[in-house]
Amino acid sequence: MGHHHGHSHGHSHGHSHNHTGNKKALFSAFIIISAFMVVEVIGGFLTNSLALLSDAGHMLSDAVALGLSFFAIKLGERKATQSKTFGFQRFEIIAAALNGITLIGISLYIFVEAYSRFTDPPEVQSMGMLTISVIGLLVNIIAAWILMKGDKEENLNVRSAFLHVIGDMLGSVGAIIAALLIYFFGWGIADPIASVIVAILVLISGWRVTKDSFHVLMEGAPLQIEMEKVKKSLLNIPNVKEVHDLHIWSITSGVPMLSCHISIEGEGKHDTILHQAQSILHDDFGIDHSTIQVEHKEIGCPSHHGVCN
Repeated sequence: MGHHHGHSHGHSHGHSHNHTGNKKALFSAFIIISAFMVVEVIGGFLTNSLALLSDAGHMLSDAVALGLSFFAIKLGERKATQSKTFGFQRFEIIAAALNGITLIGISLYIFVEAYSRFTDPPEVQSMGMLTISVIGLLVNIIAAWILMKGDKEENLNVRSAFLHVIGDMLGSVGAIIAALLIYFFGWGIADPIASVIVAILVLISGWRVTKDSFHVLMEGAPLQIEMEKVKKSLLNIPNVKEVHDLHIWSITSGVPMLSCHISIEGEGKHDTILHQAQSILHDDFGIDHSTIQVEHKEIGCPSHHGVCN
């Protein structure tokens, strides 16, 4: 009877390397976006453009997203304590969730503001709006390029920050088009239309990030790992009769965890089967953190008073 915790040191080295890259990317993007956000807010008020202000609202959420993500990674590096035995990595996911909720709130505010402008389009200074929008687009392209170098496939936080910036880039394009329409055709209504398009983009990315982070917070199985495949692979080990109490979840992006009970019969040796199981989990599913309890079927499962389900 017994259980074992497996961990691959090679993987953790790669993980810390990615984190260093992520930190640099997030911090650089944070400085650039924050600086331009101030410019865009001032410009939005001076030119009376809701499209610019809504883009600045998106940039504010970008800055918050990037700042939170950077802080989350810094916090995640802290060692585990007696009370926080998994360390602080989960804060990355909480940051992503707060981030998504903020985006949804901002988008709803823009919708309300745009509604009043549809009925009474105000005078907008199109040239000032155009200049600031073009600079905004360039700033977003630079920020997106910086974040591209981060680990956005694995890390939910870097991905959420990247989505913010991409949405923002499209927002700047919308503001440029609106400014041109106002300048050449005097279409004042182009300003609230552009801001609504930005609001829709903000809402979509906010919903996605919120949904993904809540899945992790609810201990949902990582989307890239199929429970049935894992179970099938473990059952293929010689002398393994049953796999039960199987749980797979993530602590944070790219850190899947697994726990299960394996019932063995016949000549099955506890340590051999344990080693085989952990090799399969590591090689085929990228799971380095596993707690596996191996028991002989005839003895039964101690946690269920001799009856395993």
